[in-house]
Amino acid sequence: MRFSIVPMGLAALLALAACDPTIPDSGVPDPGAGVGFGDYAEYQKRQVARDAALQGQSVPAPSAVSGQPLSAVSDGTAGSDVAADTAAVLAATRTNSGDAPLDASPSNPPPVQLNNPGISDENDFATVSAERSRQDDAARQAALKQNYTQIQPTALPSRAGAAGPNIVAYALASSNGVGQSIYKRSNFNAQARYQKNCAKYASPDLAQEAFLASGGPQKDKQGLDPDGDGFACAWDPAPFRKVKQ
Repeated sequence: MRFSIVPMGLAALLALAACDPTIPDSGVPDPGAGVGFGDYAEYQKRQVARDAALQGQSVPAPSAVSGQPLSAVSDGTAGSDVAADTAAVLAATRTNSGDAPLDASPSNPPPVQLNNPGISDENDFATVSAERSRQDDAARQAALKQNYTQIQPTALPSRAGAAGPNIVAYALASSNGVGQSIYKRSNFNAQARYQKNCAKYASPDLAQEAFLASGGPQKDKQGLDPDGDGFACAWDPAPFRKVKQ
């Protein structure tokens, strides 16, 4: 029984091998050489033939390419109609403006540019000199001068609510610099009062106005001018003095 099983197994394997379809060769001249060692163009042809054989189809022959223009194709097919329509559209675009196109060449001068938007006729010397003379220009300028309206300067309006001290007038009336002590001040807790009270004002200008309104620069009730230069909270009169110069 053991010896009868082996021949039966071999027979089954041979039967299965007979049913396996034959796979076309890859086209390599030397199977042991591998791809890339032969003619690549020949390899591509064999590869296409092999793929077609696997799919059960034949390789289609390439279609012929005609060198005729589209206008010469008139075989009554849909392709010929498209070719005729395309040729007609191309011909129409050449005369879209109504004028025949001109080929560029040295014998064809450039077209004359009319109504040049880059410069007005009033600023074009050649155009103005051709249209009118110097006498015309003089009469034109005289007519324009008659339409001039000269506005005389008037006094500046007064600012509403400006009844307090004028820091601009104070800056122009004083001559000392920032930090140059002129007035006597008390040194008792001077720096602490200076920092505390100056923080109450949004700007040095407002602090200077309050300083002058409360008796400054001779008096400094709030301690806004500890060095005695007459300027509160680092206010500087230099910008106002420069305007006068």
